[in-house]
Amino acid sequence: MNHHVTPHAGKQKEGTVEPAQPELQPKEIGKLRPNANPLMAHKFGADPYALVFNNRVYIYMTSDKLEYDSDGIPQKNSYSSINRITVISSEDLINWTDHGEIRVAGSQGAATWASQSWAPAAAHRKLDGQDCFFLYFANNASGIGVLSAPTPVGPWTDPIGKALVTRETPGVEDVTWLFDPAVLVEDHQAYLYFGGGVPEGKSERPDTARVMRLGDDMISVTGKAKVIPAPFMFEDSGIHKHQHIYYYTYCSNFHEVDRAESDPPPGEIAYMTSTQPMGPWTYQSTILQNPGHFFGIGGNNHHAIFQLADQWYIAYHAQTLCQAMDIPEGYRSTHINRIEYEETTGRLKAIQADYQGVSQLHSFDPYQAISGATIGWSAGVNTLQLTSADHGLTSASDVVVSKLHGGSWIAISNVNFGEDGASGFTALLSNQGEAATLELRLDREDGPIVGKVAIPSTSEAYQWNEQSTAIAGSQGTHDLYIVLQASSDHTSAVLLQEWKFERVK
Repeated sequence: MNHHVTPHAGKQKEGTVEPAQPELQPKEIGKLRPNANPLMAHKFGADPYALVFNNRVYIYMTSDKLEYDSDGIPQKNSYSSINRITVISSEDLINWTDHGEIRVAGSQGAATWASQSWAPAAAHRKLDGQDCFFLYFANNASGIGVLSAPTPVGPWTDPIGKALVTRETPGVEDVTWLFDPAVLVEDHQAYLYFGGGVPEGKSERPDTARVMRLGDDMISVTGKAKVIPAPFMFEDSGIHKHQHIYYYTYCSNFHEVDRAESDPPPGEIAYMTSTQPMGPWTYQSTILQNPGHFFGIGGNNHHAIFQLADQWYIAYHAQTLCQAMDIPEGYRSTHINRIEYEETTGRLKAIQADYQGVSQLHSFDPYQAISGATIGWSAGVNTLQLTSADHGLTSASDVVVSKLHGGSWIAISNVNFGEDGASGFTALLSNQGEAATLELRLDREDGPIVGKVAIPSTSEAYQWNEQSTAIAGSQGTHDLYIVLQASSDHTSAVLLQEWKFERVK
C-alpha cells in the first residue's frame, strides 16, 4: 500500500477569477513526530521477523496491501492474495530504508509452487566461508518454504523447488496449521519452530507447536519434529536465547473457555523457557497484551524478539496505520518497543506497547550514499520498486525510490553534520512532471533552508540526473527535511533514488 494525501483543486469565488490555489499540503499520518511507531507510514507490513547483520536490523514482513471492491472502496483484508514479503532495515531504529518486496510465491515469484507467502522468518549462516541468508515462509497454512540469497535483501532463489515442511514431514501430520516459522541458529546446529491452530476441544493444550532440526545446509530438515506443549497455543512461534536460557514465545488462542489465573489470556504473547533448544519447556507467563489493549483496535498478535547494540527489542504488529486512515480492519503495521529481563530470574518483564517506541540508537551519518527510500517520518510520500530493464537504472537489480509530490516531505531524524557542517549536497533524481525545487530544511518542514536543488522539467520518463547544490548553515545535529516544492501548476512529481552530503574540505 502506497499512501499519500490526494490533492484537491482550488475553488473560485463567485464573480471573480483567481489563480489556482495551492494543493492541500500533504500531512503525516500514522507515524507522527517524534514517535518511532509504527515504523513506517507509507505502506503496511505485518507478522514482523528480525534479522541482525553487521549492526543493522532487517525486518521481514507479510506484505499487507489494500484490497478494493469494484467501486474502488477499500475492503477488509482477506490475506488471500499476499505472495510477497516486504523488507525494511535500520541502524538506528528511527530511520528506515525500504528495500521493497521479495517476489516469493505465484507465477512471478521465486517459489512458483507456492500460492501465498505469509509470516516470514530469516536467518544467516556462513557456509563454506560465505555469508548465506535464508528466508522461511508459510504457503498459507499448508506448508513452509525456503528461499536463499547472498545478502539480506537478495537476490532470492528457491534452492529446493518445493516446500521444506509438508504433511509428510515426520512429526507434523496432525498439526492444524503448518505456518509461522521461526529460526534459531547456533554454531553447531540450527532449529526451525513452527505450527499453530486449535483442534476441536483442545483449547487448553492444542499441542500444535513444533520444533525440529534443520540440516547443515539450512534448506533441509532432519529427524522428527517435537511437540512444544504451549498452553492455549494459537500461532506465531518465536525463539531467542538470552544468558543460556531459550525462550519460546507464541500467541495464545482466542477461544472462550474457562482459564486459570496462571493461563495466558486470549490473544497475548506468552512464553516458555528451557535450557535446551528442543525442550523440555516450562510455561512462564505472558509479556505483551493484545494490540487492542494499547491502541483500541485488536486483531491477531505477532512478534519477534531481537538484540541490537546490546539492547533487546520486540517487534510486533498493530492496526494503527489503517485506523489512522479510517479504513476497514485487517491491515497491520510493525512497531518496536524495548524488552527487559529480571536480573536474578531471567524472566521477561511485561511490555508496554505504545506509539512513542524506542530511542534512536545513534545519530545519522549524511556523508555516505543514502537510499532515497530511507525515511524517518514523511508526508505525501510513497515508494516505488523499479526494475533496471524498464526504468533506465544502472543497477542490475531492482531499486526502491521515493516518490514526492508538491508539498510532500521526507524527514531524517538526528542527522549529524558535524561542527563544520556540510558544503554540498547531491541527489540522483528523475523528474516525472514540471519543474520543481527540492528544499533542504532543518528541524521542521518549514524550518531554515540550507540548500535548494533546482529540478528542471523533462519530457523523458525515467531520465536520471545528478543534481547538486551548495549547503550553508548546517552545523551540528538536526532533523533533516527533504521537501519538494511544486511549480505553479502543481503537477510536479519527483523520484528520489539516492542522496549524499559532502563534507567541508
